[in-house]
Amino acid sequence: MTIPLTHALPAEAEPTSAAQAALIGLESEHAAHNYHPLPVVVATGDGAWVTDIDGRRYLDCLAAYSAVNFGHSNPVLLEAARAQLGRITLTSRAFYNDQLGPFVTALAALAGKDMVLPMNTGAEAVESGVKVARAWGYRVKGVAPDRANIIVAAGNFHGRTTTIISFSDDESARKDFGPFTPGFRTVPYGDAAALEAAIDENTVAVLLEPIQGEAGIVVPPASYLPAVRDITTRHNVLFIADEIQSGLGRTGSTFACDLVGVVPDLYLLGKALGGGIVPVSAVVGNVDVLGVLHPGEHGSTFGGNPLAAAVGLAVVRMLDTGEFQKLARERGARLHAGLSELVGHGVIAVRGAGLWAGIDIDPALAPGRVVCEALLARGVLAKDTHGSTIRLAPPLVVSDEDIDWAVAQLAAVLAELGA
Repeated sequence: MTIPLTHALPAEAEPTSAAQAALIGLESEHAAHNYHPLPVVVATGDGAWVTDIDGRRYLDCLAAYSAVNFGHSNPVLLEAARAQLGRITLTSRAFYNDQLGPFVTALAALAGKDMVLPMNTGAEAVESGVKVARAWGYRVKGVAPDRANIIVAAGNFHGRTTTIISFSDDESARKDFGPFTPGFRTVPYGDAAALEAAIDENTVAVLLEPIQGEAGIVVPPASYLPAVRDITTRHNVLFIADEIQSGLGRTGSTFACDLVGVVPDLYLLGKALGGGIVPVSAVVGNVDVLGVLHPGEHGSTFGGNPLAAAVGLAVVRMLDTGEFQKLARERGARLHAGLSELVGHGVIAVRGAGLWAGIDIDPALAPGRVVCEALLARGVLAKDTHGSTIRLAPPLVVSDEDIDWAVAQLAAVLAELGA
């Protein structure tokens, strides 16, 4: 594997400059400490690369957790945003606007569904999906009032609101934030039999990530999602797929569910739907489910705003071509081929689909955070999770040469740590 000379960076990161230290200090002093960022201050971005305030370039292998699937400063998305910025950006849903109708029509068609509930953040989409499922359970299925339950999977990550952390098993997300919202049952991820056993007459939905992102890009057995679809259909239970990270091209298909030929009742979408420009999320389903909502029961001041709708429509049109799904398939195959060569050389296992990889580093070698810091010194931005696992999810516009170079940097880091 060769390292392209045009992308070569110093083997060791320079010490953080005074300017970067000052900005990091301001954030540390005045922003709540709910994140632990790597010590780099990004100023600009173009495609798969970002540049810090000192002019040093980094290959972005996180893509804002898939929110920047189409690359930083994507010209098509920037043009859509600029055009709308000069017209109108917010009306609230108290009035109609000329962008929302075309956006929801196109998104519904992309998903093969009837209706879209537009929101802003991924967590809002999940919360909205929970409310819709409960309303459907009471109004359509006939569940007794306040008895509805939803089945979720162990290791899940659906957001950090109070209700969502109520069905998380991540203690760092839950500690000191109770009391928690009732109505959820947790079963092992990938175990269809356990899921079916947990269903009772009050179960209204099963909420799953088709691939668990925060857990370390955990891919279930190929038979799992089809089994879940069969079980939920037989028991008259909704299947809700959280495709906020996995959807919209990341896995090499429009939705990760497509990889195994499964169509859920509700898609939860976000992140890439806003093109990395504005927060856009959505619940997408058919009228027999989303139609349970009545005016005044749910809403958002910014949800469905003209600026978000204009950018979202541009995203959907880009996905309609299939170009980005193809890029994720082809470049993802290259990424996984390169990473597989590192198994046994500091890497225990590699998982994922498309341009999405979870890499288990030998814990005897280093924690994931240490590996990410060493990659930062070599000009690669990555993120650790759960101890010694790191994640790679570059923008779908990343080049073959960039992928080879990133894998070479990881190989060099592992060799240095091993020495």
